[in-house]
Amino acid sequence: MATTWPLTTSRLQLRPFEQDDLDAIWAYRRLPEVNVWLGGSNDEHAFRERFLEPSESLNQLVVLHEGRLVGDLMLVVKDAWSQREVADRARATVGVLGWVIHPDEGGRGLATEAVNELVRHAFEDVGLRRVIAECFADNVPSWRLMERLGMRREAHHVLDSLHRDRGWQDEYVYALLADEWGATSS
Repeated sequence: MATTWPLTTSRLQLRPFEQDDLDAIWAYRRLPEVNVWLGGSNDEHAFRERFLEPSESLNQLVVLHEGRLVGDLMLVVKDAWSQREVADRARATVGVLGWVIHPDEGGRGLATEAVNELVRHAFEDVGLRRVIAECFADNVPSWRLMERLGMRREAHHVLDSLHRDRGWQDEYVYALLADEWGATSS
């Protein structure tokens, strides 16, 4: 099914990333309280290179509130693990989610609204059967958002993720099936 852009919620618009969005995205991604949790560098040149790679930009969406860019989302579609005999049925069935919302926009439910729409898009428009999201266990706002959306904590990996400043950290993995989301979103 073809997606009609932008996706809209009661307060937000989500649309694919455009090169002109880079300055607005860099403005909040470079902030220490945001960058501490991101896997990318806090080097602007490296940030721009990564965002402009076609494989990255195809998966990036931006979040607009009252016409202003307030965040960005990621949806990477991948194959589920499967045995070789049924690999064709596992193709493009899992979505990996990611999000960053400008910290000045916090506390108003915009992140929850944006990611909820991303999940709806993943299941209804893209046709995925499962979405997952991962975060450092210390990134409390991120895993709380996952729980607000009805995602289930499926794994707590102990000291398996190396943070550039904090050393070895715990990681949480959350997931949601399309059938589960359909039951909670009705």
